[in-house]
Amino acid sequence: MNRFRPLLRDKQKLVLALVALFVVVFGLWKFFGPKTATPQYQTATVERGNIVSTISASGQVITTGRLPILSQASGQVSAVYVKNGDTLTAGQKILTITLDPGAAVKNASAWSSYLSANAAFYSTQSTMFSKWKTYLDLATNSTYENPDQSPNETNRTAAAFHIAQDDWLKAEADYKNQQAVVNASWLNYQQTSPDLVAPTSGILEDLTYVPGMLISSSVSSSGITQSQTIASVVTTFSPTIAINLSEVDVNKVSEGNKVTVTFDALPDKTYTGKIVGINKTGVVSSGVTNYPATIQLDTSPAEILPNMSASANIILATKSDVLLIPSEAVQTQDGQAVVRVLKNGQEALVNVETGLTSDTQTEITSGLNEGDTVVTGTATTTPTTTSQSPFSTFRIGGGIGGAGGGTRIQTGR
Repeated sequence: MNRFRPLLRDKQKLVLALVALFVVVFGLWKFFGPKTATPQYQTATVERGNIVSTISASGQVITTGRLPILSQASGQVSAVYVKNGDTLTAGQKILTITLDPGAAVKNASAWSSYLSANAAFYSTQSTMFSKWKTYLDLATNSTYENPDQSPNETNRTAAAFHIAQDDWLKAEADYKNQQAVVNASWLNYQQTSPDLVAPTSGILEDLTYVPGMLISSSVSSSGITQSQTIASVVTTFSPTIAINLSEVDVNKVSEGNKVTVTFDALPDKTYTGKIVGINKTGVVSSGVTNYPATIQLDTSPAEILPNMSASANIILATKSDVLLIPSEAVQTQDGQAVVRVLKNGQEALVNVETGLTSDTQTEITSGLNEGDTVVTGTATTTPTTTSQSPFSTFRIGGGIGGAGGGTRIQTGR
């Protein structure tokens, strides 16, 4: 019996050693092992400030204060009467061209057409006055007018009355149509004229011709002589910009809304203007409906040119000294706007009422106080860890054996 006591003592020592080893390994694993992830809050403070609610749209410059001076004439410049920078009055002569034979024929034909159109205009005017007189005499006689000079509606249903009225209305329409023909023929004559004049008052720019230079006209594939720009007149008219509003935005915008405008070609400048017109009929293209609107700038900058691309921010409303939070802090639950508020490190959900919204901020009308801390986002972070026990490379072999057994520790390589 006594001879087994040394073995029992060795076995007890082995058990104690193994227990001690496991305690140490477990402690190290708890210290170095995976840690519980903790949330890290991204926050903002409720502050007072100003907010501007806007919508964005893009478009192009359709008109500027720069009007082209056009001509279809061809020939040699014989005289130039003005220079760039001069102030012109409407109709002032700019230059004279000695027309080539083809241009001279076109100019003579244009003048003849104008004279013919003018003669027809006076004829239609005479006819209109005659038909008006016939209708007026009929309408004011006792058959079609009551003693108190009010219309006799019963008798005015007669065919004779309507024939006279229709004859006068047709004559008036013919007169107005012929007036348009006269205006078009006069413009055509001016386009082919050897004398180039200012179409309106303003400052002359873009004139590059001197006496002796040739001006040639171009003809389209359909045989129509095309106008070319000889110079420009800069007027005081403000540039206008065409933009498109979406179905969502069109009812938010009204004529008179203030606008800020930037241009791709002028990246460091911002201009102001206003909405001057909205087409609420809409235009459908590829199944998408847009509503054209027109912006007029407040000034007439010379650097803004036709067809420049523009970006507009239309100001819908502004408020001052209101409570503001980042828009990403506002969420919606069951139709109710809510905000996560952080108090003493604890997160709480608070119902709020909102007002104006900008690109980055939202107005809070109730539910929060100035200085409150709101949660804008949450990031879950885990401290640097090891995925296994620092002693996982150690292997315990043998276990508790008989008299010849023992403990074997092998360091992994």
